[in-house]
Amino acid sequence: MAEIRTMRAAVVTVDRALEVQTVPMPAIGPYDALVKLTYGATCAGTDQRVIDHGHPRPLQYPGILGHESVGRVLEVGEKVASFKPGDLISRVGAPETAEMGACWGGFAEYGVARDWRAMRVGRLDEMLWRRARVNQVIPEDIPERAAPMIITWRETLSYLNRIGVREGARALVLGSGANALAFVGHCAFAGADVSAMGGASREQSALGAGARGYVDYRDPEAKARLRALFPDGIDLVIDAVGQPSGMNAALPLLRAGATVGVYGWDARSGYGINPFLAANSFSVYCGGYDEPETHDEVIRRMRLGALDASVYYDMDNPVPLGEIRSAYRDLLARKAVKYLIDLR
Repeated sequence: MAEIRTMRAAVVTVDRALEVQTVPMPAIGPYDALVKLTYGATCAGTDQRVIDHGHPRPLQYPGILGHESVGRVLEVGEKVASFKPGDLISRVGAPETAEMGACWGGFAEYGVARDWRAMRVGRLDEMLWRRARVNQVIPEDIPERAAPMIITWRETLSYLNRIGVREGARALVLGSGANALAFVGHCAFAGADVSAMGGASREQSALGAGARGYVDYRDPEAKARLRALFPDGIDLVIDAVGQPSGMNAALPLLRAGATVGVYGWDARSGYGINPFLAANSFSVYCGGYDEPETHDEVIRRMRLGALDASVYYDMDNPVPLGEIRSAYRDLLARKAVKYLIDLR
């Protein structure tokens, strides 16, 4: 009998616990690459919903957590043409098996990347390769410990590009987590006049990301402070959390033709805003994003220094995979925006 190779992985159990377990290593097919995962980043909102079994997407438990991991190619299947050993690949995870689910599977020692370009050339069904477009080669000049942030930056930039933000637009970002900070940075890069409303402890992070002003959402005078920040009104509001209270507070300040978008999931299923609070008609963006479409632009902005991973997590002190539970305890206590996880 062939020896079954194993690896360590952060597994969400059927009892809503997070445990580091020993599981079988993934096998690869002809269009796949076996990847030694190196670093991953926590995602406080999505990951915690997965741990709590509260994510809107049906997931199989037990399942390997993590969707912001990168790693280096070890070996490739016979039909792989886009990856070679040593390449650093984005958004890699361990695939689902009959015994173990994949809650994106990124917090493991090994994962699988799919050569979607070769699958497309080989005329395989688009449903088989389209999701694998997130597996992109990361250039060698991009620091490996910064690379996990590419996932957050790609998602939020795609969403913002699809809404549209112009130079000089007055923008408000609701929230102070990683996604909110990313939206602030993208708006600032586009030349928008952007401010944010979130928790008091994150003000300096938001200002460092490019916000002109900041409002503590718990401040009794929050609405008045918003009016002071936007005396001429707001053109764009992005709710990075998904709680309607902030959006309702912003509605009276919307300019004619303004756009609002709800990116966060906190109360997505019952999200309710009162349009009659607004003084003008506005549009609601109900589309999503296509993460891979912004890969090259995110790389360009990283090279320019416009996107800085150190705003989000401590790059010098990653949390070992074996201690990942402590990272999530500290995230719940809001001790950090994100944590870098060492998967080596």
